[in-house]
Amino acid sequence: MSEPRGTEPSDGTTRRLPVLDQSGTDDNGTALDQSASSSAYGPPPAPDDGGGGAGRFWSVRRVPAGIVALLLLGLTGLFLYDIVSVRAGRPGMAWRKELARQLAERPLDDTWVLVGAGVAAALGLWLLILAATPGLRGVLPMRRTHADVRAGLHRDAAASALRDRAMEVAGVQTARVRVRRRRADVRAVSHFRELDDVRTDLDAVLADAISGLGLARPPALSVHVRRPGRKG
Repeated sequence: MSEPRGTEPSDGTTRRLPVLDQSGTDDNGTALDQSASSSAYGPPPAPDDGGGGAGRFWSVRRVPAGIVALLLLGLTGLFLYDIVSVRAGRPGMAWRKELARQLAERPLDDTWVLVGAGVAAALGLWLLILAATPGLRGVLPMRRTHADVRAGLHRDAAASALRDRAMEVAGVQTARVRVRRRRADVRAVSHFRELDDVRTDLDAVLADAISGLGLARPPALSVHVRRPGRKG
């Protein structure tokens, strides 16, 4: 960290430095600095090291699959029990008779029929989406340097790594990082130095950090730097 220049004039007297408030003005009302500085640009190119790309990891969907399996098992068991009971000469279940009568008597444009059809269609569409999408949005795939090895990095771990690198920049007091699939949002608070200089250093440091994560699809970077809020 460099020492401030201009603190001691040539006549030997001590000169009072201007105080920078949150609005970026000194005691005389002269504008010294903006209160925020931000930038955003596309993802850095992945290094050409011979590693191939990697797709997203597929989720096993244990919870949805378990719920659907339990519901189907329960309904199948009830209907099977009722069929066996009827074949054995016993009367069928009252709820099945009422359901069959309602389905036979209600018209297709009935409100409850439309509601039931909508619910069934929504559940079927949900299951199709689950079957066609990979899931595991919280895991970012990494570059594959070996054909038989796959690796992934959790978003929280990537955010922690970027935050640690951001805190190494001079002037950064606090930093918050949120990593998404396609963008990394960095919001830093700087208590000294010019905000543009801090943001420029953050751009360079974080771009290098993102490249070092080894992700198959490096996220774009968005950096926002501001002054700390006034206390009280």
